[in-house]
Amino acid sequence: MANTGFTRTLRALLLGLAVAQMAAGGTGMARPATTATAQSARPKNLNVLLFMSQKERDGALRSMETLAPVHRVRRGQRVRPLPAGRPLPALAWTEAGQSRTLESYIADEHVAGLLVLQDGRVRLERYALGFRPRDLWTSFSVAKSVTSTLVGAAVKDGFITSLDDPITRYLPELAGSAYESVTIRHVLTMTSGVKWNEDYSDPHSDVANAGAATVITPGVDPTLAYLAKLPREAEPGTKWVYKTGETNLIGVLLTHATKKSLAAYLSEKVWKPYGMGRDALWVVDANGQETGGCCLSATLRDFGRIGQFILEGGHGALPLDWLAAATRKQAETGLPGRGYGYQWWTEDDGTFDAFGIFGQLIHVDPKRRLVVVVNADWDKPVGASHAAARLALLRAIKAAADASPP
Repeated sequence: MANTGFTRTLRALLLGLAVAQMAAGGTGMARPATTATAQSARPKNLNVLLFMSQKERDGALRSMETLAPVHRVRRGQRVRPLPAGRPLPALAWTEAGQSRTLESYIADEHVAGLLVLQDGRVRLERYALGFRPRDLWTSFSVAKSVTSTLVGAAVKDGFITSLDDPITRYLPELAGSAYESVTIRHVLTMTSGVKWNEDYSDPHSDVANAGAATVITPGVDPTLAYLAKLPREAEPGTKWVYKTGETNLIGVLLTHATKKSLAAYLSEKVWKPYGMGRDALWVVDANGQETGGCCLSATLRDFGRIGQFILEGGHGALPLDWLAAATRKQAETGLPGRGYGYQWWTEDDGTFDAFGIFGQLIHVDPKRRLVVVVNADWDKPVGASHAAARLALLRAIKAAADASPP
C-alpha cells in the first residue's frame, strides 16, 4: 500500500474475515490464541468495520482476534532490548503552508503509535488513542513484506531451490492455469502477467470475488482454487499489477514448501531468534492458512524490531544477497521515484517501506541507520492528503536526526 499509487481494500479483508469466521464455526480451525472475546460473541457481520465510528475502529484495530480466527507467532525467552537513545529535538515543520508539530500530527492523522529507532536505539516513542506499549495493532499489508522475508528464509533453508523455479513445481494444483510458466520471482514482484482486478468500488472485482469464493470447494485451498481460474493478460515479467491475492499465494507456497504454518515459521526464523517482546497474532482464512497479504498484529516496538532485523541484514536467516535484491526496484510501478521489490515499496534514494491501509508503516533508511514505525487509524483506508502528511513527517524526523546525531 503506497501513497496514491495503490488503493488497498477493506472490502477484501472483510470478505476474507467473514468467510474465516463462518468456517471457524465448526471446521476445526484454530481459535484465537487469546482469552479475548469468545467465538459466539464475535460480530455476526464483519462489515461492521465499515460502519464503526472511528473510536470503535480504534479498538478493533488492536483486537483483530475478536473479529477472526488467528494463529499465534510465539516469541522466545530472550527479548532484544531497544535502549534509549538521544531524544530527537522537538519536531516542527511546514506542510502546505501550515505549521505542524508532532502533537498536531498525531492528533490530525489519528496516530496510535510512533516509534523512531536509530542505531537500534529509541529516539522517539509516542502512544495515543488508548494504545499501550504491550498492545497489538494490526499491520494490514505491512504483512506482505514479512511474508516475502520468509521466502528468503525458505531459500536459505533449502525449502525453495530458486526464485526462478516455476511456481507449479511447489503448487501443482496450478498446472494448466495462467500460472503455468510463472516463477516465484514473478509473483514476489507482482509481475505474473495474470489478469487481476483490484478495484474495490467494483463488487465483481477479483479482490472481492476471491474472498467470497473461499467456501465453494471444501477441502481445497481457496486461494489456489480462485487463482487457477484467472486468465493471462501479459507475458510474465512484463507488467506490474498490485495483487493482494498473489501475496496470499506466496503464503500458501511457503506453507507447502516448508510444511509449516507461516506463524510457526515466522516464530522460528525471526520472532524467537531476534528477540521479539510479545507473541504476535496472524489472521487465518477458511482453511486455517495465514493470509500472507494481511493482518499480522504486533506491538509497536516489535514492528520496530522487524525494521531493525531488516536493517541489520537478517541475522543469518536470509541469503547474503537477499535484502539487496528485495529492497531495490525490481518492477516499475508508474509512480515517480518509486518502484517495487520483493513485496517492499522502494524509493530511488535507497529507502524502502512496508505500507498498510489506515496509515500503517515501517520505513527503513539504511544510510541514516533509521527505522520509523507508524500505527494509525486514518479516517479512510488511503488518501493523498494523508500520504503527503506522512511524507512531511518523515522529512521532519530525518532533518531532526541529521541536526542532532545519535
